[in-house]
Amino acid sequence: MSTDRIPFRLYAITDRLQLGNRPLAEALEMLGRAGLKGVEVREKDLDEAALGELATACGTVMDRYRIAWLVNGPPAVALAAGATGVHVPAPGDAAAARAAVGLERLVAQSAHGVAEARSAARAGADFVVVGPIFETPSKALFGPPLGTGVLAAACAAAAPVPVFAIGGVTPERSRACLEAGAAGVAVLGPLMRAAAGTSPEGMAREVLARYADALGAL
Repeated sequence: MSTDRIPFRLYAITDRLQLGNRPLAEALEMLGRAGLKGVEVREKDLDEAALGELATACGTVMDRYRIAWLVNGPPAVALAAGATGVHVPAPGDAAAARAAVGLERLVAQSAHGVAEARSAARAGADFVVVGPIFETPSKALFGPPLGTGVLAAACAAAAPVPVFAIGGVTPERSRACLEAGAAGVAVLGPLMRAAAGTSPEGMAREVLARYADALGAL
């Protein structure tokens, strides 16, 4: 798939549990105003019904700011919520997701190594999210960091399908990911913490500006 189908370089991963009492839709509203272009609604503790309700509520915000957004969950939930696409956890079946959502919507898949990245790309994913690349508590269960060398190999294995790097990717580390061949980066903690802060509007703009500077665009 062409990178023309992916209208973002920064892929924000949600975690409403890091937002305190702030609703996820409100946090996404602030990030949307600050220029965010791509989101994965990833709330693994929710059942299908609750995830669908949350995704539908967030969809209004996504549409308002023309954010491309994918739901990490069953394709039926993504379709019902009107999402741009579906994100398949590793080692899922991108081909089955493609069959469920059709050709117009995006399909992304997570991968934790070169073989999984290659498999996801060959199965029809529009882009593959590979990690963890750097040390990060949120990805500790997936093993030690892969490093930029494995990222480069995964990018080559998945080509021409774009790869996004995830796991401890700060703005400063983003450039190293691009140099390894990544099309962009996926980020959770820094964006959720900014949106949860005491001055969320300013913090969101500051964090997104740093990523935009490192990536060349959001």
